[in-house]
Amino acid sequence: MTAADPISAPQAATDTAEGVLGRRHRALTLGIVSVVSLIAFEASAVNTAMPVAARALDGIGLYAFAFSAFFTASLFAMALSGEWCDRAGPLIPLFTGIAAFGTGLVGAGAAQEMWMFVAARGAQGIGSGLVIVALYVVVGRAYPERLRPAVIASFSAAWVVPVIVGPLVAGTVTERLGWRWVFLAIPVLILLPLAVMLPALRALPPGRNTDAMDRRRILLALGVAAGAGLLQYAGQDLRLLSALPAAAGLALLVPCVRRLLPARTFLAGRGLPSVVLLRGLAQGSFLAAETFVPLMLVTERGLSATLAGLSLTGGGLTWALGSFTLSRPRLEPHRERLMSLGMAVQALAVAVVPLVLIDAVPAWLVAVCWLLVGYGMGLTISSVGVLTLRLSRPGEEGTNASSLQVSDALGSVVLVGLAGVLFALGGGGVASVAGHGPGASAAPGGAFVAVFVLSAGAALVGAYVATRLRPRG
Repeated sequence: MTAADPISAPQAATDTAEGVLGRRHRALTLGIVSVVSLIAFEASAVNTAMPVAARALDGIGLYAFAFSAFFTASLFAMALSGEWCDRAGPLIPLFTGIAAFGTGLVGAGAAQEMWMFVAARGAQGIGSGLVIVALYVVVGRAYPERLRPAVIASFSAAWVVPVIVGPLVAGTVTERLGWRWVFLAIPVLILLPLAVMLPALRALPPGRNTDAMDRRRILLALGVAAGAGLLQYAGQDLRLLSALPAAAGLALLVPCVRRLLPARTFLAGRGLPSVVLLRGLAQGSFLAAETFVPLMLVTERGLSATLAGLSLTGGGLTWALGSFTLSRPRLEPHRERLMSLGMAVQALAVAVVPLVLIDAVPAWLVAVCWLLVGYGMGLTISSVGVLTLRLSRPGEEGTNASSLQVSDALGSVVLVGLAGVLFALGGGGVASVAGHGPGASAAPGGAFVAVFVLSAGAALVGAYVATRLRPRG
């Protein structure tokens, strides 16, 4: 029994015997999985509907901002949610986030102008940021420690089906009913899991106090969001004058991030700082490679966009398998070593991917590599959440969970951005891709190699950081 699990011994014995789907936790577990699945479906479906929506609203020029508005708003909401949950408990932030997410979906589906659509995507980002952090706090407060790995593993499992069927369903809905229904249908579906979860959520202990939230952390979160937004704007407007917002973005982002994340995070300090850093390295490495795999397969090996996308599908299945692996109690003593192994496997698999630039190497090698990449991510990502809750003192779960999500988002934007810069410096870019048919060389092979070397290198650094997850003593 730990200080973070203030439940009686008979209750703990009952929880252990029943598991996450036992009578005491069944409703909450099913509700959590349902909410995560709906958010995952929206995330995978929106990419399918977005081009049609932008054309219908005559807003191709603002297309990229529909994504960056979501990301920038969610960054701020993640930090706000952590502070809010620690003060008042997760119930109000969770329901506020779901309300904002639903409002954003309705606003996007009803938008008549592209700027309205972009604003609605920002509301979705606020809702998503509030919800994901609140769910981690719910897990930390509602489940005993031995059940948390299984619950957090279910987060990964909840993404599998939506990632596979989301684009297909969204494409069908867009073609048959119109793109607006991709956004308008989801808010109704959220009501049932909320009703199922409510009794269990109301029984959770309150926050540590009712004082006003820490204004310093909220201002730091605003600085991080504003800095990230300026960097994204500069990246989408490649002119000399864009150096000004880029410099302003860095000036805001760097000092605010250093103060918002745990001390010594960027020095891989033992314990929680390394846990938070590992999340950003793992997610950024994964997305940096995933972003360029379809482009490489289509332009260098002549695959259709459908086949190129299918080469990544297996990774979602093995990701869930990796999460399930480390949810087994008998592997708990080996968690940190298996996380380090997972990152090493990811680095090796990503490093092998550019071999398909050689015509003699079969293109299906990418699909095999991505099975290994997904399994490595499954071993790592869910365990990072488990360790964050384990290393959090009572009342600090929200702050630390928000740090974890901020690291995730920043790792993604930094490594994907660096990958784009390396790709452009290597001779790639949109201009060189246009006009090339299947099998044509859209960019020098070195441009793709540079991207995958960056991704593999970040994963290797993550393998080292994973050796520093256990605090001294």
